[in-house]
Amino acid sequence: MLQRLMSFSRRSFDSLSEAEILALAISSEEEDSRIYAAYADGLSATYPASARVFEEMAAEENEHRRRLIDMFESRYGGHIPLIRREHVRGFYERRPDWLVRPLGLEKTRAMAEQMEEQAARFYQAAEARASDPGVRKLLGDLAAAELGHEKLARRLVETHTPDDVRSEEDQAERRQFILTFVQPGLAGLMDGSVSTLAPIFAAAFATGDTTQTFLVGLSASVGAGISMGFTEAAHDDGKISGRGSPVKRGLASGIMTAIGGLGHALPYLIPDFLTATVIAICVVFVELWAITWIQHRYMETPWLRAALQVVLGGSLVLAAGILIGNA
Repeated sequence: MLQRLMSFSRRSFDSLSEAEILALAISSEEEDSRIYAAYADGLSATYPASARVFEEMAAEENEHRRRLIDMFESRYGGHIPLIRREHVRGFYERRPDWLVRPLGLEKTRAMAEQMEEQAARFYQAAEARASDPGVRKLLGDLAAAELGHEKLARRLVETHTPDDVRSEEDQAERRQFILTFVQPGLAGLMDGSVSTLAPIFAAAFATGDTTQTFLVGLSASVGAGISMGFTEAAHDDGKISGRGSPVKRGLASGIMTAIGGLGHALPYLIPDFLTATVIAICVVFVELWAITWIQHRYMETPWLRAALQVVLGGSLVLAAGILIGNA
């Protein structure tokens, strides 16, 4: 609703004069150049070769801005009105680079491609509205340049990031994803799934009451999730280990811990004890096999070893809970 109200205070693109269109193009090129420079800065530490790609793209956008300023000054004088994207109704917007950090390699390349496509459409629409021959020529040239930036980016990638370098960068990105999300999430899922087995099934078989069992499972899962999340976030700030943001790791660990316990606690919302227990045991084996798959897929643990570690261990804890509950 707020965005709709704000849009009424903006100008429509069709209402802009030729000078205003040039001013909008100047501010847009300046912003795009800054975004590419920020991408280069954000990638430089981990992906230096790809960072150089964005440095050259930033330089290209600066050259476009210079040409636009020269054209504006030759036609309309030295005072360039400040017109930004957010001043024009329905115009595309850019997300500040600090909103998308940390910068993933493929995500950044995809965002850059989208930026060039949007810029090309703008110049095509601007060229159609311009009447001055020199302005029309410049806008048409810039539209063609933006359309060609995809090819430019590919050439820059080939120059700065040959196959062996890209392979190394992709491996580094995958490793960072595993360290920040998969590893703490997997630890949380294992802890939540296995550590809550004994208390939940002990409560189930000791009381025979599905409501009480669910409350035990809920409290155990949420408590374990909070504990694991804070522990993961507090014990390593990621600066030396390179494991990434402690907040992201803590959230991944805490959420997956809670999910691991809730998976076999939720069936006890079913009033019938036997039905709830059978479903809960089935859920347990699904969870254990999911953990095995994640270990094999991301941690490259052999299937047999992962199955023995997870399924056998979980089954023993489950059996312990049932035996304790029946004691």
